[in-house]
Amino acid sequence: MNKKILSLAVAAAMVVPGAAMAEAILYGKLNVSLDYANVKNVVLPEYDFARDGNGNVILNNGNPTLVRVAPGQDFDGWGMSSNGYIPGEGRANRIGVKGSEDLGNGLKAIYQVEFGINLNDAKGNVLNNDDSVTYRNTFVGLAGDSWGTFLIGRHDTPMKISTGKLDLFSDTMADYNGTVGFRDYRADNVVAYISPSLAGFQLMGAIIPAGGATGGNQGLNLNEDSIAGAYSVAGIYSNGPFYASLAYESLGNEHFNDRNTSLYFNDCPYTATATDPAGTLSTCPYTDNDATAFRVGLGLLDWNGFTLTGIYEKREHEPGSDPFIAGTFNPPNQNSNFFIPGASKDVDLWQIQAGYAFGNSMVKAMYGQADYESDLSLGSDFVAAAGGQLFSDLVDAEYNNKIETWAIGFDHNLSKRTKAYALYTAVDSDAKEVLPGSQWDGFSVGMMHSF
Repeated sequence: MNKKILSLAVAAAMVVPGAAMAEAILYGKLNVSLDYANVKNVVLPEYDFARDGNGNVILNNGNPTLVRVAPGQDFDGWGMSSNGYIPGEGRANRIGVKGSEDLGNGLKAIYQVEFGINLNDAKGNVLNNDDSVTYRNTFVGLAGDSWGTFLIGRHDTPMKISTGKLDLFSDTMADYNGTVGFRDYRADNVVAYISPSLAGFQLMGAIIPAGGATGGNQGLNLNEDSIAGAYSVAGIYSNGPFYASLAYESLGNEHFNDRNTSLYFNDCPYTATATDPAGTLSTCPYTDNDATAFRVGLGLLDWNGFTLTGIYEKREHEPGSDPFIAGTFNPPNQNSNFFIPGASKDVDLWQIQAGYAFGNSMVKAMYGQADYESDLSLGSDFVAAAGGQLFSDLVDAEYNNKIETWAIGFDHNLSKRTKAYALYTAVDSDAKEVLPGSQWDGFSVGMMHSF
């Protein structure tokens, strides 16, 4: 169905009369790469309690000891544009139609319809050609030279926009979203304002009236009823080679609760005991804090061929990760599998990038880190009953993870619209034993063409 919609949109843009096409622009970007990657533990190691020859749990001072019973499995091979097990961000291929209508007195109506398209398999079947077409920034609005732009629809948040120009590896295997882990959103239900540029300064803001819809596959929530339950603001200074940005984003707590959780579990306690590590935690999933993010970006862009950029981001109350399940086993003191739901986290991320352009080419490099700290607290009795030191180390690795990443690359502009590139990047993660595919390195060679 989506493919038919795309075909009709492109066909309509081509056949309308020339007068109607005067303010309509067909545009797009195609980006493909051939990738090689070594990805650790795409299948995680398996853990269980130490057992004797008869299968009975061996106890130490009345407590079981967790051991690894099977190693993890790595992926080491070839793919295309981050398909299958190949890590990193997708290549963000797109095609769209945009334009405007002059309404007089310096006012115009603007519109854009943009589709995301895949040029490679992303679903695990390279023979079915069944990848879906998605909507990207798609909106209508009003714009004036003196007072700026208002738009309504689907759009990148101001925080995402604020540092887009600072990523020299954007839309590649080394993109800062897929390596360092910066959080960029394209949101539905956006009402946004973008000011005109005044001496290089520009402001933008967006609110998201969700109408009961939520994020993170939570379904509908009666209490997600605010006109600005989620919002994003940014200020940007861009003048010659100098660039600076400051952004703040907030996703309300109800954005991460489903209806039943919000209505019935918002007063339940959050405790864990040695005899009931699963029961209380697994029935108290209410998120009571807004997820917030603060980002600063600085750049010296194309100054005599040199580019230097830096980004820092601080996130608080990051929504909980997937539940931690250390293998499939039954603790001797309860009747259910051991289970810890995701806990919220605070994250510090930063990255520096540098490049030098000469002729039609550029050499570039980046380095970045991310530090995750969780509010999950497990007592010594709880840890002992769950498996001891190995269990504690695994939980700590997932909920208090540190990531280091770096990349080097070479770009060559074949024309103003066509670029070939090659790069190598690596990501090292403390959580490689508990988060599948979180540690990897890879090589990518590709081409981008814009029209």
